[in-house]
Amino acid sequence: MKKNILLLAAACTALSSIHPCAAADSAKPNILFILTDDQGYGDWSINGHPLLKTPNVDRLAKESVRLENFYVSPSCSPTRAALLTGMHEFRSGVTHTQVPREELWKGATTVQDLLATAGYRNGWIGKWHLSNKKGFNPGERGFEWCSTNEGGPREHFDPVMIRNGKKEKVPGYREDVYFNDAMDFISETKDKPWFLGLSTYSPHDPLDAPEEFVAPFRGKVTDEEAKYLGMVANLDYNIGRLMAFLKEKKLDKKTIVILMSDNGQTWGLDVYNANMRGCKATVWQGGSRTFSYWRWKGHWPAHQVDNLTAHLDFLPTLCAVAGVKIPEKLQPQLEGFSLLPVLESKAPIAWHDDRILYHHVARWPGGMAADHKYAMAGVRQGNYLLVSSRPCENPKCNLDSHGDQCETLRSVEKGSKFAQYTKENAQLHWGVTPPGHWALFDVKKDPGCQNDLAKSQAKRAKKMAASYDTWWDDIYPVMVERGGDRKIAWSKYFTKKTPAKASSNNQPKQNKP
Repeated sequence: MKKNILLLAAACTALSSIHPCAAADSAKPNILFILTDDQGYGDWSINGHPLLKTPNVDRLAKESVRLENFYVSPSCSPTRAALLTGMHEFRSGVTHTQVPREELWKGATTVQDLLATAGYRNGWIGKWHLSNKKGFNPGERGFEWCSTNEGGPREHFDPVMIRNGKKEKVPGYREDVYFNDAMDFISETKDKPWFLGLSTYSPHDPLDAPEEFVAPFRGKVTDEEAKYLGMVANLDYNIGRLMAFLKEKKLDKKTIVILMSDNGQTWGLDVYNANMRGCKATVWQGGSRTFSYWRWKGHWPAHQVDNLTAHLDFLPTLCAVAGVKIPEKLQPQLEGFSLLPVLESKAPIAWHDDRILYHHVARWPGGMAADHKYAMAGVRQGNYLLVSSRPCENPKCNLDSHGDQCETLRSVEKGSKFAQYTKENAQLHWGVTPPGHWALFDVKKDPGCQNDLAKSQAKRAKKMAASYDTWWDDIYPVMVERGGDRKIAWSKYFTKKTPAKASSNNQPKQNKP
């Protein structure tokens, strides 16, 4: 018997030496990354929502490491650029959600590029939003298996799907189809580890969902809000289906599951925002804080992490778990850190406690980047948020030039209670800070950002403001060089307007804390 065991061990050793890649690949975890669109931090019942019942995500969260102090960018494309590159979106020239400023810089090294070097099969399903133009679409940016629908967010039912270049009209609700495709990709990938990005359009507008998911909310909120909540409820249903599928296929312990949203609250803002101030396309906390759940059964104990974490940490972390060595040339460019220490430690630990995150809404009209240095900008360190929630001072940045964000802030500054995503709370969620002034808040004690500490903690505010100036001066020329200040080619879905002429490149006067 002992002789047989020794022979078996020798055979296994020989096989692994003949096929080292196969042996190594079997030990690498699969990675399932679910990214929802325009969903607020509070839009799961586990985060206190008063109307939503989301048992499947609640269960997933309870089994996961919950990053409770996790930040993304204030809108879709910038977040996606930062996630895939580990760099602030400005370094990839992504400063808008429209072509050409949604295009990911071609010189960027992405997480899918790096995972491919470790033998991973990469798939992408659903919303991409880093340009579908030739040379920029997911199939040409490192994903060998791709599936999305032709009509994007405007095609909710019976979508025309484009799977690996082939079109087919598929019956059913769009997100149901996406999750079915995810199961197909997983089932097809048997001989190597896989990385799958499953990026939903829900609950981005236009708003619609099967009536069975919308009906529970009708009469309790507006019809618009009911549809938004119905889209979230459908996501919970589909996430439950996919988790059950992984368990059935005995893959749940071999697969890392990551769930997050790409920016802060939108159409559920007047229903619930977890006591935070701000929404998508604002620099307030509610515009960029999101849920972030990371589950790897048998490896990471379920617990809560309060350290300051961000989308920038996505690439370094996935490379660490996959055993990918980040090229030395790339390492200095990365702005995130591996999350493994906080994922693996159930007890609180010190971890990059001095890190600083820089936020900027961007979305300026082409040629006006310099005018927006202090327009909708923020700095985050520890529990402190430094904010300059101001419109720019260039009169050419207006509705005619698609300077929508600045025009909204000008309207709010004049007293408007109405703004995007809110019928009556614009003064709170789109709040404007005084001219030439950085406001400082302790968002742990004051999530609604009502108590400006800039005077009482003047030293801290001044130091954070100075760090922002240094950051902007460093990143600004890189951003411009990589396309972040180009004029927008406005979609047919938007009113066509003549872009304003480019403004002067003179830097604005310095904000004071």
